[in-house]
Amino acid sequence: MVSRKMNRDSKKSRGPVDAKLEGLAGRMVQLAAKGKDPAIDIPLRTLSNVNYNAKSRVIEMGSGVQNRSFFNFGQAKRFMQTMLVASKCKDLIDAKKSASIRQIYYMAKHTIKGTSEKTFNDQSESDPILEDLEVATNSLREELHVFADSKGALVGELQFADSGDFIDAAKLGSGGYAIPSIVEPNVIRFKKCKARFVLHVEKGTVWRRFVEDKFWQQHHCLITHGGGQPPRGVRRLLHRLHHELKLPVFVLLDNDPWGYYIHSVIKQGSINLAYESQRMAIPDAKFIGVSSFDYERFKLTDDVKLSLDESDVKRAKQILEYPWFAGKKPWEKEIKKMMSNGFKMEVEAMISKSLAFLTQDYLPHKLKNKSEWLD
Repeated sequence: MVSRKMNRDSKKSRGPVDAKLEGLAGRMVQLAAKGKDPAIDIPLRTLSNVNYNAKSRVIEMGSGVQNRSFFNFGQAKRFMQTMLVASKCKDLIDAKKSASIRQIYYMAKHTIKGTSEKTFNDQSESDPILEDLEVATNSLREELHVFADSKGALVGELQFADSGDFIDAAKLGSGGYAIPSIVEPNVIRFKKCKARFVLHVEKGTVWRRFVEDKFWQQHHCLITHGGGQPPRGVRRLLHRLHHELKLPVFVLLDNDPWGYYIHSVIKQGSINLAYESQRMAIPDAKFIGVSSFDYERFKLTDDVKLSLDESDVKRAKQILEYPWFAGKKPWEKEIKKMMSNGFKMEVEAMISKSLAFLTQDYLPHKLKNKSEWLD
């Protein structure tokens, strides 16, 4: 009776990702029992296998897959690695523990008994396998109880619980709240929000300027950064702030192809995570700067100019061809203006006028003038 009760209780507590991993293992066992080749379909994470949904305005994964089988000599090792990583993720879920991407590598790494063959030679082998497992189970890495290093921060008028601990993002000093990799509702629960919008900036140095100048207090907002291209935890948190708290999201990025790309990732999603665009992308996010027209608009000097190189021009042309940029006249005008200028600019260019110009003049101007926003 006791063992049956325990079994029933474990099934009740089993989550959907847990069930997916068990289902994956069960299918492999069934195929082997029938004398068939155990195999798994891995959706392709390539540009050729993503589509832009004009209605939802996000990137979606196509139907292309790679069949990975045990009896295929060229795929046997990767098949074994996939099952091994899946097993370690299942162990984490069962133990209600989390591990870093690096720790997963060490958990799964060992020498196969009776051979000199290692399951993984280095982390560059295990990281793609983890991504394969995500798309194969249609799950986020964080749902598999795997996290990455924290990269990004938040400050502003928001109160929430993080793993049961009360956090007031308005009272964390100059360092703010370090945004973790796992920000799902079971970890972070919003309590009280007085903010009117979210301002996402590209770099921590720019974020620090806004924090020091108390921009969030004056304009009643939240300010976040992602240390360059925002990691998944930052993007997922932005998505939750926008959709659950109904906060508009404005992005302030460098005036260069990389800045445009970061905006694209926040707004439409990324190719690698196309299968999770619905939980990551923010189609209504607005690009408010830095614009190619700001050099003349704000009478900047030549000292802020950074020359475009061949790779910049090539990248800009590629971005213009993305379906989510193509046909958008304001964006075409913006990117062509940058190329005709022959230079790019960083957000810090505005500080050339004065240390406080960025927060006291530039951003207030941008927030008021909707005609300068890029959608």
